[in-house]
Amino acid sequence: MKLDILALGAHPDDVELTCSGTLLKAMQHGKKAGIIDFTKGELGTRGTPEIRMAEANASAEILGISVRENLCFRDGYIQNDEVHQLEVIKMIRKYQPDIILANAVTDRHPDHGRASDLAREACFLAGLKNINTEIDGIEQEAWRPKTVYHYIQSVPIEPDFVVDVTDIWDKKMASYKAFKSQFYDPKSEEPETYISNPGFLQMIESRAIHYGHSIGVKYGEGFTIERPMGVDDVFKLI
Repeated sequence: MKLDILALGAHPDDVELTCSGTLLKAMQHGKKAGIIDFTKGELGTRGTPEIRMAEANASAEILGISVRENLCFRDGYIQNDEVHQLEVIKMIRKYQPDIILANAVTDRHPDHGRASDLAREACFLAGLKNINTEIDGIEQEAWRPKTVYHYIQSVPIEPDFVVDVTDIWDKKMASYKAFKSQFYDPKSEEPETYISNPGFLQMIESRAIHYGHSIGVKYGEGFTIERPMGVDDVFKLI
């Protein structure tokens, strides 16, 4: 199955919190979208890997994406090395996306920055025909996405562009609230964490309002780029 846009996340819920609205907008325009999670988030203080996987599947149903896979890398120990790169290359070649959405270039969690570098380099390497990969004994063809965009996570970063996600905001919220074990629940007896504090989801919404305001809409998702974007019609820009 060829996808148009593929979001990569170090942990289940990374994508939902940051760029699920952009996936929903793409699907509104008839594009096929998917998510690849690198880890099961097994080092998380709350919940279990099994719960996180069930929540990820529930979120995928809410979003209506075509694909969600988990590479089962070790949470906390993602590395931008050959072993990890080859697994990501396999996914890029398997789904042949034109656009990759990747972790923030720098962030509070060390996995995020490393996952960002891993995604960027794997996208380049996936286009080299002399790197051999196969799935189920079938050799894969080289494929390089047209571009990589990096979403923004906990650390504030000035975006290079903002996607208007106002009309699908409620669905985006439902997608990340599917991760019930991770976020604020007054009935939970588990320890409070950085993201289970009620102020965390308030920050997510406040940032979306801030990004939206910058382009004259209610809610937005921000992204950074590593090279200039090219356009052939300035009237398509807001």
